Amino acid sequence: MTAVPERHVPERLQHKTVSAAVADSLRRRILNGELRPGLQLRQDALAEEFGISRIPIREALLQLEAVNLVKIVPHRGAVVVSLSLAEVEDIFKLRAQLEPDLLVLSAPRLTAEDFQDLYALSKTYSDALKRGEVFRWGELNRRFHFDLLRHAGRPRSLDIVSRLLQDCDRPTCLQLSATGDVARAEQEHTLILRLCEAGRVDEAVEVLRAHIETVGVCLVAIYRDGLARS
Repeated sequence: MTAVPERHVPERLQHKTVSAAVADSLRRRILNGELRPGLQLRQDALAEEFGISRIPIREALLQLEAVNLVKIVPHRGAVVVSLSLAEVEDIFKLRAQLEPDLLVLSAPRLTAEDFQDLYALSKTYSDALKRGEVFRWGELNRRFHFDLLRHAGRPRSLDIVSRLLQDCDRPTCLQLSATGDVARAEQEHTLILRLCEAGRVDEAVEVLRAHIETVGVCLVAIYRDGLARS
């Protein structure tokens, strides 16, 4: 049997590593607003910018399409995705319906270790907010909400919520950047945790619901204002 040349393995690994780095760079630029919705991302231009071949660029764009940050369009290539006003409204209405119900089931099952991890995640989120690390806001917010609900024992509902939270990455960054409501986001996350830890789940559920609805209302107003100006 002919052995596979050793150089093939590191080359494949290199492509994966490079494509992940490119995807991370583009993701940051999309989330901080540098790459605007509707912008066409040309593979040849990106390959020249990063000084690499088109293969890892194509893999990076596929990774971004998987998390709904770009869409691969026939004859146009990759285009930065834009959420419509109706989609934003739907996302937050669904979250406000699903997340409180899942918290009722998940909160009593959170262990001391879970709370330790959630407080640490909340601290990381708080630090990122204070440092203005816009590209991290959406991801850390998504992780906090999902980890809070993950013990609900409802895999289908959790899968739906996971996708909704993923779609909220960029809107979350937009809402916090536009309103400057950083302190409120930080305080509400901490309050939800403390109420759950104290066994006051009903109160935590209402804070979570109000938290989601408030962000949704702010975002809808931002989107409507943008449409009115366009």
